[in-house]
Amino acid sequence: MKVLVISDVHGNLPALEIVLKKERDWDLCISLGDVVNYGPWSNECVDLLESLNNKVLLKGNHETYFLTKEYENKKAVSYDFFKFCLPTFNRFKEIAAYHESYKLESFNFIHTLNNDYIFPDTELRLNHNTFLGHSHRAFNRVIDGFMLVNPGSVGQNRAFINEINYAILWPETKQVELKSISYDVDQIIQKFKELNYPEKCISYYADKKRSNE
Repeated sequence: MKVLVISDVHGNLPALEIVLKKERDWDLCISLGDVVNYGPWSNECVDLLESLNNKVLLKGNHETYFLTKEYENKKAVSYDFFKFCLPTFNRFKEIAAYHESYKLESFNFIHTLNNDYIFPDTELRLNHNTFLGHSHRAFNRVIDGFMLVNPGSVGQNRAFINEINYAILWPETKQVELKSISYDVDQIIQKFKELNYPEKCISYYADKKRSNE
């Protein structure tokens, strides 16, 4: 079985479309959550994932923010994105049906552990092979004899904003391939400007782009 594992699309429809155009022969697609917020296409990203056959869609913290209409850190730039994106979002029924976690073969899938940002050097203990997202950083580690894999972010790579990350898993053999695709993030920034996103939000992407050039 070939499994496409994605996470943290964050309303970036062009990036999601690139992944689904490149990867066509998978048997199951698992989204680890945070389909919404930041990008201007949260509704469309939800719709595109709903249209897939053989998918498992998990709930991330940003789905919870949209469903509760509350955001925990009002000083973060992500709150400015949240305030801008929430009024135009209307796929609440769909994201409310997202699962909290999923298990396949020897792997557990979840958005994150203990609501923490897990990075390649984060110290923690494991008792299951685990896929998670949330930190927007791709890695494959072995902890306590178990695999810990983050496929990275499809829509908002925080190390390289113009890079799409995802993973391919063959669960029977525990083979994992981390994959990346470069794309033109200027189209996202231009859409922000057309829709009159707050300047702080536009700068958030533009500054990351400059830092990667």
